[in-house]
Amino acid sequence: MTVNGQFPGPTIYARRGDTIIVNVVNHVESNITLHWHGVHQPRNPWYDGPEYITQCPIRPGHEFSYEILLSDEEGTIWWHAHSNWDRATVHGAIFVYPKLGSSFPFAKPYKEIPIILGEWWKDDVNKVLDYALHTRGDSNSSDAYTINGQPGDLYNCSKPGTFTAQVEYGKTYLLRVISAAINNELFFAVAQHQLTVVGADGSYTKPFNTDVIMISPGQTIDLLLVANQKLNTSSPSSGNRYYMAASLYGDAPGVKYDNTTTTAILEYVTPGSNKTFLDSTPTLPSLPTNNDTDAVTTFVTQLRSLASKEHPVDVPQTINERLIITVSVNVLPCDVNYTCLGPYNMSISASLNNISFEDPTTTPILDAYYHQIPGVFEEGFPSRPPFSYNFTNDDLPKYSMIPKTGTEVRMVEYNTSIELVFQGTSLLAIENHPMHLHGQSVYMVGMGFGNFDEQKDPQGYNLVDPPFLNTVGVPKVGWTAIRFKAKNPGVWFMHCHVDRHQSWGMNTVFIVKNGATPESKILPPPKDMPQC
Repeated sequence: MTVNGQFPGPTIYARRGDTIIVNVVNHVESNITLHWHGVHQPRNPWYDGPEYITQCPIRPGHEFSYEILLSDEEGTIWWHAHSNWDRATVHGAIFVYPKLGSSFPFAKPYKEIPIILGEWWKDDVNKVLDYALHTRGDSNSSDAYTINGQPGDLYNCSKPGTFTAQVEYGKTYLLRVISAAINNELFFAVAQHQLTVVGADGSYTKPFNTDVIMISPGQTIDLLLVANQKLNTSSPSSGNRYYMAASLYGDAPGVKYDNTTTTAILEYVTPGSNKTFLDSTPTLPSLPTNNDTDAVTTFVTQLRSLASKEHPVDVPQTINERLIITVSVNVLPCDVNYTCLGPYNMSISASLNNISFEDPTTTPILDAYYHQIPGVFEEGFPSRPPFSYNFTNDDLPKYSMIPKTGTEVRMVEYNTSIELVFQGTSLLAIENHPMHLHGQSVYMVGMGFGNFDEQKDPQGYNLVDPPFLNTVGVPKVGWTAIRFKAKNPGVWFMHCHVDRHQSWGMNTVFIVKNGATPESKILPPPKDMPQC
């Protein structure tokens, strides 16, 4: 499935504060929705996209025009399908430039290079999902990773299509890196080139240099690369070409992973010639081992907001409400007379605060909330785990493995300052979890390993220049704390951006109530909303 015949799909170019209209015509034989990942959509949840959360899907032969309201986003964000696992091939970049009269907070790069990382199956990706849901076990891992839609030189039969970016010596390039991967987190590096991080998730960061980044599904990272390797014209078969490469970060016991490496090529050319050096063997970068959590921690903890006059921060210094949410992979009892392929011959599941989320199937939650339709969701999502135990212990009580199921949401009063602590657990799959909250970016004020300590850990928070993100990683057997002010009324999905975890129920919904003024209320629904 592709958009306008392209994979990845077309890039949207915009400026900060623009309104974008995208008309989506569904020519395939299945339902589809699109989500504008990282767009806050102020007061405008109708166009956010997740199926049965904010809208009915667009049916075959039908169309729907999305209204995308940009506000304070600036940098790289992206769009993708938000139905089943369609985003494996239905995705593309959104480049948000400064307003006219403004500029980047760094020297303007010579050119920009999109780097969209993805996963590829030798099968219809939704058949992979359907089989996993039918057997109640884990899904098959992907067969390859991709850079801009191509697996690269290290796989059989894909070498001729390897993506190549041509650069000139001495010029600076902006790499806009997006992880459209479905189930895996990735390391990314460029051989013999240092990278300078200048942005993440549509917000600028304090620059820092690194040899490698780790990027989770859903995240974007802006990198400056200086082409500082001189062109070797006397012996073009040596040098001149360097691999960009991405490989897995993940080592949960018993989890099936794609352990392959995708490559693209950075090729030096003489200005104006575009001469290629096909006989030159590119150099591979040194990537961390798959289980190198220290490399991940070193990278993530360097992220800081720019916190400048032009790009200030607004971190809530005090909070009205603290939520602690356990993030777990679980099991559910198998149906009678049915053989499940999950752990312990049970059905594999996932949960937040021991609730495995069940998506509605007929009425979207936003419709039910706005039009006061009963029976679609419940308001009982808790602010604490239902029972306390040593969440990161290797030997956890069996009663903690089976969650309850339901469509439970969290109701939030307008303008509430919220602290949300994601607590990883050691249940079944000990993994890093990229948690994505629709409708707003959040300040990642703290991160650590082990169990969160409500008395000690907040003393080490960064409340000065924490990164402003829309997707935050919860470290394996650790915790992450975020803060935000709930000033965007609407129905906003929150989920793990590892799609198999989302399919198993690692989700919930935040409903931010209307404020007292007309400017703090949800906009009315469009007349052409898709019907279920």
